[in-house]
Amino acid sequence: MSTRLRTRASVAAGRLTAWFSRASGLGRGGVIGGRVTLRLDPKALRRLGRERTVVIVTGTNGKTTTSLMLTRALEALAEVAHNGDGANMPDGLVAALAARPDAPYAVLEVDETYVPWVAEQVRPAALVLLNLSRDQLDRVGEVRMMERDLRAAFAGLSRTVVVANCDDVLVTSAASAAARPVWVGTGRRWSGDSVSCPRCGGAITHTDREWRCAMCAFARPEPAWTLDGDLVTTPGGRRVDLDLRLPGDANRANAALALAAAHCVGVPPHTAAARLRTITDIGGRYRTVRRTRHSVRLMLAKNPAGWAETLRVLDEDTPVVVAVNAHEADGRDLSWLWDVHFERLRGRQVVVAGERSADLAVRLCYAEVPHWSAPDPVSAIDTLPPGGVELVANYTAFRDLVDRLPNV
Repeated sequence: MSTRLRTRASVAAGRLTAWFSRASGLGRGGVIGGRVTLRLDPKALRRLGRERTVVIVTGTNGKTTTSLMLTRALEALAEVAHNGDGANMPDGLVAALAARPDAPYAVLEVDETYVPWVAEQVRPAALVLLNLSRDQLDRVGEVRMMERDLRAAFAGLSRTVVVANCDDVLVTSAASAAARPVWVGTGRRWSGDSVSCPRCGGAITHTDREWRCAMCAFARPEPAWTLDGDLVTTPGGRRVDLDLRLPGDANRANAALALAAAHCVGVPPHTAAARLRTITDIGGRYRTVRRTRHSVRLMLAKNPAGWAETLRVLDEDTPVVVAVNAHEADGRDLSWLWDVHFERLRGRQVVVAGERSADLAVRLCYAEVPHWSAPDPVSAIDTLPPGGVELVANYTAFRDLVDRLPNV
């Protein structure tokens, strides 16, 4: 059997498996379909990515948001294959490419642990590295080990433009190995995982927007793109107003990186920014839904850095439901709860929910945050007085809520 025929047959088998999965109510089908395709043709990802312009988006937080932004931007040029369902491991990537075999562009959100292998397979035109911070220790491992793996991978991508957040010390260390780095200054505030230099172990000192190692020459590079409030300054000195419909500094940082990556692929910054303004939610995130007497805004947070940004955008006068699970996709190790500054919730009405609500309740007790428990997140909403509710959930808790609540 020729290689092309083998790939076609494996894709057809994967699509059939995905259809059976959806028809039987077992799942959405994308992951299992991609898994079957890869089992029948281990080189399917390489073959499906061939003759496309591929952009990879990776990092601890913001992958889904930034990849959607990039997809919207690149759709100004032509059709784009995109794993918009968030299935960011090889199975999901194969399924996304197989679903749009004729799309000349592809934007792939990739779990950071798989980036070295995926990049070797598809040889992307551009790769966006958003941030690196502690995440699921039981699956991802120690963040500095991840930085070293990415640094080694980037050194082998001689033709790939690596668009990187130079305000993240670990991102800068990894992307410095790239032959074609493009630095973006986002003013990122999370620095809890980079107090020491990843090169020599010296202390990292911060002054305004600058940072440097106290012992070696490692320091923040001069960015070609900079974010200041809602304005992004391009390498040519032009200023682009983002005016996003998504809240928070983290989303503005994601947008700045998306603009830089889109420009590398041929989309003018003002064109890309106009298309980013059409995005109002990311798979249900930030969307407001009605639940009988309540107006509920849904938000996702998965690790300390993500929670830090989410807690900043919560309305100060609105009750909060916090839902936490610990499935494999969430990470079964919940020690990260102790790294989240839940003290910011003091003075609010707070309900803890989710399968691991008891763990969360203990953490809030130590944070001196009064609360009550209602393990089912939807029932937790109903325990609050009529009006607005902020609901923050980690991955599987959020996914379940999107399926259960109306109008999402």
